[in-house]
Amino acid sequence: MATTLRDAFSVTRFSFWAGALVSSLVGSLLYLFTARSIEGDAEARFISHARHAQSVINVRVKSYTDLLRATGSMIQSTTVLTHKSFHEFVTGLDLTRNYPAIDYINYAVLVPKAQRDAFVSGLSRDVSQIFGTPVDLNISPPGIRSSYLVVSFIEPAPPGARYFGVDLMANRYFGNQLSEERDRGTIFSAGSPIQVLSQPNNIYLGMRMPVYREGQSVETVEQRRAAYTGSLGVAFSVRKLLHGVMDEIPIGGLRMTLYDVGPGLDAQGRDASHKLLTLFDSHGTPADPTPPLDAGDDTFSVTLPIDFNGRLWKTIYSVPKSALYTSFDGYYPKLMMAFGFFGSVLLYALLHTLTSSRRAALGLAREMTSELRESQAKLQLSHQKLRRLADHAYQIKEMERKRIAREIHDDLGQSLLALRIDAELLAARTKGTHSHLHKRARATLQQIDTTIKSVRQIINDLRPTVLDLGLSAAVEWQVNQFQRRTGIQCDIQDDHGEIALPDHCATAFFRILQESLTNIVRHANATRVKVELRLNGGWLSLTVRDNGCGLPPGGRNKYGSFGLVGIEERIVILGGTCAVFSEPEGGTTVMVSAPVVGGPEPALSTQQEQGSGSAVI
Repeated sequence: MATTLRDAFSVTRFSFWAGALVSSLVGSLLYLFTARSIEGDAEARFISHARHAQSVINVRVKSYTDLLRATGSMIQSTTVLTHKSFHEFVTGLDLTRNYPAIDYINYAVLVPKAQRDAFVSGLSRDVSQIFGTPVDLNISPPGIRSSYLVVSFIEPAPPGARYFGVDLMANRYFGNQLSEERDRGTIFSAGSPIQVLSQPNNIYLGMRMPVYREGQSVETVEQRRAAYTGSLGVAFSVRKLLHGVMDEIPIGGLRMTLYDVGPGLDAQGRDASHKLLTLFDSHGTPADPTPPLDAGDDTFSVTLPIDFNGRLWKTIYSVPKSALYTSFDGYYPKLMMAFGFFGSVLLYALLHTLTSSRRAALGLAREMTSELRESQAKLQLSHQKLRRLADHAYQIKEMERKRIAREIHDDLGQSLLALRIDAELLAARTKGTHSHLHKRARATLQQIDTTIKSVRQIINDLRPTVLDLGLSAAVEWQVNQFQRRTGIQCDIQDDHGEIALPDHCATAFFRILQESLTNIVRHANATRVKVELRLNGGWLSLTVRDNGCGLPPGGRNKYGSFGLVGIEERIVILGGTCAVFSEPEGGTTVMVSAPVVGGPEPALSTQQEQGSGSAVI
């Protein structure tokens, strides 16, 4: 008992720790899954906002490009471009409101060497009219060159007439880019900041396009060079270009850093000195215009490209993860972990309870099955004992009948025989001499004959002596007696003649025949009976069939009816089978079969009786 309790306690303790481990594992997995899911959703929102900001920047770059194209179209469509018409056009654009990033729109005119002096004179005169004071201009930087690309138109006009007269082709690097722009006929985006305008974290860039004479073909490089009249450009502030983009993203702490990675720079946005060319940093200050980029596991970061008219920019957006989390997002993974833990505990407890209940039910079922089998074995043993007892009772009954019949036959039969002899002698001697005494002697002799018949009937009822002649003779005698007594027509079918049987087997078949015929008289209302006795393969079969009313429903189990029960028990004791059924057209058939070769012997040996038969029998 102590061992069982200790084992049960060990199993319970193991189940407890196993349930705690499984519940902790499920809670941890739910926590990680929920945290990853929240982080993934936050990162997806961040990338979506970054892409929206990128699309806003692209729209602004396109609008500035469209402005440059529109101004170039105006210049090409004008026969003689004057400072007044250029000023009126730019004023109508309202740059401060519509294009706040653009500080200047300028147009540089191509001046051949031969026209240098006349052009400078005319430019000085026009600029003087603009400012209302005499201005003495010259091409800067000075020097004699084959041609000049001179800044002649600037709006809004810079103070002090500066920038007028600057030869853009004088700078070899910039001049090569302008020549390439002229030959290609495309918009050119400057790759380096405009030094005279740029300040820390406020970079100015230029964007230029070639202008050709109206009506001339520009299909080939030679045609474009021949039709080339100048270069139109804008100078804009990158900070002003990006102003307001950050305000459209509803994320606190967002950082945007813009790099130029176009020609002349490596893939990381570094120039020849390996310094990053940072165009804009939302977290930059004049003291520290390019602080280190945000990085780490607590930061979201994404890099997106911008095509700035053929020049590649890249934008890095970064934000602390906490800026994208709500207050509930911090508690939600913990809540899911608690839910997973306690839910797993409850589920595990339920499964453990069901499993324990199932084990207990199986144990109880096994115990009940064991008890049931034990009870069934006991019942079978008791049933066998009862059958052996019934067999014993039948054998005792038959032996007692046989003993009584023999005692009656030997004792009473001999006495009656002697008495009859004496009565017959007395009647013979008084026949002629004493008529009255003779009459009394004859009456006594008749009474003795009647008594002898009664004794013979009693002996036959106890055990017919015809059984000593064999079962076939006994069956034929019993059927004839039945037919003579009841008047019911009987047929016997026995093709085997005399059958050698053990006494107990012949007696059982004979009693079964008696009980079947008795049932026919009592219940069947039959007019015809057929009895068949067959021997087949060591099995003896007895069939009693009538044409009566048949068995009523439940007739075999009728309370107080033991006739068929007795037949079944007798044949089962012999190791045989019994079948009782009603015919479709009416009548009842009783069929019994039992082995007659090697069959069970009677429980009691037949007691040998002394004395021989008498004439009475």
